Amino acid sequence: MPESASAGQRPLAQAVLSSGPRQPFGSRLAAAMAARGPLCVGIDPHPGLLADWGLNDDVAGLERFSLTVLEAVAMLAAAVKPQVALYERHGSAGMAVLERTLAAASDAGVLSIADAKRGDIGSTMAAYADAWLRDGSALAADSVTLSPYLGFESLRPALDLAAESGRGVFVLALTSNPEGKSVQHVGGSESVARRIAEAAAEENRRYAGAMGPAGLGSVGLVVGATIGAALVELGLDLDAVHGPILAPGLGAQGATPADLRSTFGAAYPAVLATSSRGILAAGPTIAGLRSATETTRDGLLKG
Repeated sequence: MPESASAGQRPLAQAVLSSGPRQPFGSRLAAAMAARGPLCVGIDPHPGLLADWGLNDDVAGLERFSLTVLEAVAMLAAAVKPQVALYERHGSAGMAVLERTLAAASDAGVLSIADAKRGDIGSTMAAYADAWLRDGSALAADSVTLSPYLGFESLRPALDLAAESGRGVFVLALTSNPEGKSVQHVGGSESVARRIAEAAAEENRRYAGAMGPAGLGSVGLVVGATIGAALVELGLDLDAVHGPILAPGLGAQGATPADLRSTFGAAYPAVLATSSRGILAAGPTIAGLRSATETTRDGLLKG
């Protein structure tokens, strides 16, 4: 596990840096978490944060913010997660900044999660998959977040392309916003969230032979860090998913490392905890961002 300060500077395992065929996303993420710790840093260029950093709410400010965060945290975090909507609001020029940010993340050797929450059917879903998961696409990330609420199988084009290209997906399963209960909790012991988790587990079983030593599949779930006892109440067995659990909510949203261990139990080793505002508020200096990242990461390692 990483030690403080310079520990994140150590090279990642061969599964991440190999110049041969791309290893499955789950294997690459497991290697990154083992080398750098289980932290994902959100790149969320909110207008308020841009202002706090002394940047204008325009394309130049967007790019300065994004590349500064990336420079600060790339060697300290297992992954970065740009919030796509905050680039999209700047139109095509904003999306061009996102393209450059994703390319810079790849050059820096840090895994990227495009937080796009895409979901549709048929050829439209295939087009989303093509944008975010196809080799050669300007928007290609290592993984992308997906919404399954048109049915888990509606995500099939993305699931198949991710498996083919060695990329990953994170499927929304159990979010911490109050409105989520009206959909995700429906069905009690046979809830929508439980069925999504079981479908993700089945998808990972299809490719079990491609899992690395850590046994982490490439189909992950998004489960809020502040969901409290919902996993127990709904009977979700996240450990059986054998995929990464992206857990937003660490830091500014109130979740602590101890909360994560308590909430996720046996599945905790697969949890990739996400902190955005809690780290980004320490900018705009590289030193401030790195210090906040190290403190957050070390807290996760100590539990």
